[in-house]
Parts: sequence; structure tokens; C-alpha cells
Amino acid sequence: MTDEQPTDPLMARILAAVARSQAGDAEGARTDFAAVWADVGPDGDPFHRCTLAHYAADVQDDLRAELAWDEVALEAAGQVTDARAKEHHASLAIEGFFPSLHLNLAEDHRRLGDPASARHHIEEARRRLSALPEDGYGAMIRAGVDRVAALLEEP
Repeated sequence: MTDEQPTDPLMARILAAVARSQAGDAEGARTDFAAVWADVGPDGDPFHRCTLAHYAADVQDDLRAELAWDEVALEAAGQVTDARAKEHHASLAIEGFFPSLHLNLAEDHRRLGDPASARHHIEEARRRLSALPEDGYGAMIRAGVDRVAALLEEP
């Protein structure tokens, strides 16, 4: 995300919930995400759904709820165009979202005891790593993929 203030009111609400989460108020962020989801819904703008679900997953107390939100994020990302992502910020390309989305799903499945699904998502993340920038964010996602892959190899 950027430091720019979004002109899109729904994105502003999503980012406010993200900020609340990052400030340590997971419960409040869950409430905020639920309120925005009530307005976006499962058939709303895919960019909103993807962004909201990606961040809502991070504040869930229940791992199955986290998985469900991460699945929504991945499904919605498949419907987002680069043009739509660039409406939010000119630097965005939707292909760059997929490594992180697959990494999150791999970690969810690993923690739920489903190594086959986790490995599938690690492979999907690896297949798409070239879409990441060579910056701190890209390095963080690459390291996460390596970390989860290594955990999957442990007995």
C-alpha cells in the first residue's frame, strides 16, 4: 500500500481497518472489515474483495476463518485486471499479488495439517515469484516462501 490517501471511499475504509489492525486492535479491525464486507459483498468489485480479504485474514482468531478469507482473496485476485489495480496506484500489477496470496494459503494449509495443499500453494507462489519487485517487499515474500517450504520438509 502507499502513503497516498485513496479517493475511493471503500478503499479508504479498508485501509483504515488495516491501520487499526497494525495498531494492535485486531478485534476492532475484524469489526471494521465485516462492515466494509457488508457493503462490498461477494459480488462486489474484485479489487476491493481481494484487498479486504487479504487483510481480514490476518486478524482472524480462527485458522479456518483465516483460510476462508485467504481463499476469497485469491479468487478475487483472479478477476482483477492490471487496469483496475492501477486505478488504486500506478505501480500495481495484479500478477505481483499472487505470490503473497499463495504464500498465505500455503501457511494456512500447513498449520491446518494439510501438507499436500500447502505444497501446491508453495509451488504456485514460486512459479510467480518473478512478478515481484527486487525490493524489500519482494525479498520478504521470497523469504516467506523459502521458510514455509522448509517447514514442510521437516518431519
